Amino acid sequence: MKNYIDSLNWRYAVKKYDNTKKVSAEEIELLKDAVRLSVSSVGLQPYKIFVIESQEVKDQLIEAVGGNNKNIVTAASHIFVFANELNVGPDHVEKYTNNISIQRSLTKEEVAGFGDYIKGYLAGLTEEQKNIWTAKQAYIALSTLVNSAALLKIDTTAMEGFDPAKVNELLGLNEKGLNAAVIAAVGYRHDEDAMQHLKKVRKPKEELFITL
Repeated sequence: MKNYIDSLNWRYAVKKYDNTKKVSAEEIELLKDAVRLSVSSVGLQPYKIFVIESQEVKDQLIEAVGGNNKNIVTAASHIFVFANELNVGPDHVEKYTNNISIQRSLTKEEVAGFGDYIKGYLAGLTEEQKNIWTAKQAYIALSTLVNSAALLKIDTTAMEGFDPAKVNELLGLNEKGLNAAVIAAVGYRHDEDAMQHLKKVRKPKEELFITL
């Protein structure tokens, strides 16, 4: 546990990446494994994650981001785009419960009740509410990526400062029923990034936590 806490103290939102350093394919697969195992409400995972390593695509992405994020996107080793599924419904649930029946060697009848429970929950939400919910699920997966990368001493920068419509167009997300919810740059900090030398600032536990 101490190693995990040390990793969280080590990490910060990198502002300048070293574009000569690339995250290895093996470590990218480890990060994918971690994100795949991320916490997800009812296990539905209503999102897709695009892992961009092509410099050409990264350079195109800078059109959709603002400020210093342009430098981050083009210099980072990889870009993870977390895209939430839009208007998730019965078809998504059926696919999920079919996977449960296969993975756990259960009949479809044995998982039908669980599927009906999820469908009932979704049926009670408006389309907007469902899209907000799936976006929140994508953010949970983002957190898993950031914290797992820190354990590997890989840097990350989570980004909201982008135009989702432009990202959606660039990656063809609209046709897939997806929406870019949040982006994370992955790579290695540049020696010139002054942010790495600053003390991490967080609320003290006495202010953050309330024990009842």
